[in-house]
Amino acid sequence: MTSNAARRPARRRLLLPGLVAFIVFCALMALGTWQVMRLQWKLALIERVEERLGLAPVDLPGPQAWAGLDEDAWDYRPVRLSGRFLDGEVYYYLALTEPRGPLGGPGYLVYAPFRTDAGPVVMVNRGFVPEARRLPESRPGSEPPGGEAEITGLWRRDERGNMFTLDADPKTRVWFVREAPKMAASLGIDDAPLAPFSVDLRAEATPEGGLPQAGETIVSFRNNHLQYAVTWYGLGLVLIGVFIAFARSETRRPPEA
Repeated sequence: MTSNAARRPARRRLLLPGLVAFIVFCALMALGTWQVMRLQWKLALIERVEERLGLAPVDLPGPQAWAGLDEDAWDYRPVRLSGRFLDGEVYYYLALTEPRGPLGGPGYLVYAPFRTDAGPVVMVNRGFVPEARRLPESRPGSEPPGGEAEITGLWRRDERGNMFTLDADPKTRVWFVREAPKMAASLGIDDAPLAPFSVDLRAEATPEGGLPQAGETIVSFRNNHLQYAVTWYGLGLVLIGVFIAFARSETRRPPEA
C-alpha cells in the first residue's frame, strides 16, 4: 500500500490542475444551463407568435410610440392601416423554399411605400415575384391599388446586417437586408416620418394576375439552443473523464525526491 508520504506529492501535483478543471467545468455547466434557459424562452416565443398570427388586426401605432415599441411583442402581429400607396418599389432578394402560393424559388419580395392617413410612410411587403419578373413591366396588372385603401398585414421588425451582408444596389433597387427607413429614403421619400418597421400583406391582397404573390411572410426562428446545451454539457463530461485519467496517471507516478 502506498504510504501517506508517497501520496502527498501526487495530491500537490493535482491541486492546480484540479482547480483549473473545476473552474472550467463550472463554466461549461453554466453555459449549458444558459442554453437550456434560452431554449425555454425560444419555445415560449414561438408559441406566442403562432398564437399572435390568428389575432384580430389592431391599429398601427403612431410615430410617438415607435421608440418604445417592444419588437418581440409586436413582430408578426396583425395590424391595419389606411392611406395610399406611393410610386416606386424596391426588391428584397431571397430564395422562397416553402411558398404558400404556387410560385417559389429565387426571387424578390416587392416593397412599396404606403403613406398613412396620419402622415408617416410605412414600407409594405406586397409579396413575392420570381427572379425573371422583378420589374413591373414584366408583370402587367401587378401595380398596387390606386387611391385611398385600407390594408391589413403582419408587423415586421427591421433586420440588422453584418460584415458579410451585401450592400443594396441603387441601380436595381435590390436589397439583401430588410431596412424599411433606408428603403423608403432610397425612393426619395423625405417629407414624412419613416416607420422603422414594415408590414407584410396577407395572401388575400394578391392581385388578380397573381403577382406579387402576397402572404409569403417567412415565420422562422433559429433554435439551436438544445444542440448547444448538449454540446456544453457533453464537454463537461469529457472534461471529467480526462481529469480522472490524468489523476490516475499522476497517483501512479513515484514521488519525486
